[in-house]
Amino acid sequence: MKKVAIIGANGKSGSALVAEALKQGYDVTAIVRNKEYKNDDVKVVHKDIFELTKADLAGFDAVISAFGAFTDATFPLYKKVAVHLANLLSGSSTRLIIVGGAGTLLVDDKGTMAMDTPGFPPEYMGVARAAAESFFELKTKSDVLWTYVSPAGDYDANGARTGKYVLGNDHVILNSQNESYISYADLAIAIIDELKNGAFVQKRFTAVGQRA
Repeated sequence: MKKVAIIGANGKSGSALVAEALKQGYDVTAIVRNKEYKNDDVKVVHKDIFELTKADLAGFDAVISAFGAFTDATFPLYKKVAVHLANLLSGSSTRLIIVGGAGTLLVDDKGTMAMDTPGFPPEYMGVARAAAESFFELKTKSDVLWTYVSPAGDYDANGARTGKYVLGNDHVILNSQNESYISYADLAIAIIDELKNGAFVQKRFTAVGQRA
């Protein structure tokens, strides 16, 4: 049975990933800072990301980071987390999957990123630019089996698990309703499926789904 560690397992994205990894039969370890977090279905490690060591992550087939920061003061942590985890897994056979943002997805063939377009919501600019830093950081790492995941623009915590999704690479993709949309549950399926498919090692992918 493959072993996967999920960092930030108590968040919305993290808990969807834990549920999906269990559903697909993985041996799951939840890494959380919150000492109150309890989950009898998984092993739980209560530790801050920056206290994690190489030894803590040894033996996992994959480490998935669902870390999120939502204030100006904590935005710089996106890059710091990517650097720290990449350093811990450098030269190892453990995959590093970071769930990031949609802002770096391309909207044309000239390299224009979504976050650089006039229509990009200004209220999301801070988090988009911060999450982008983790992507730019990973792209410099040739000694880490990294994968960066860009959710669709409308990433719906309350959306249904339809069990279906369509994958893309570096460009914004749309569903049959012409929307950049996916539920947390369906993106979790795409991410856990990637553990076995291995189609995006040292690459980024995105996915869209349908509204139920």
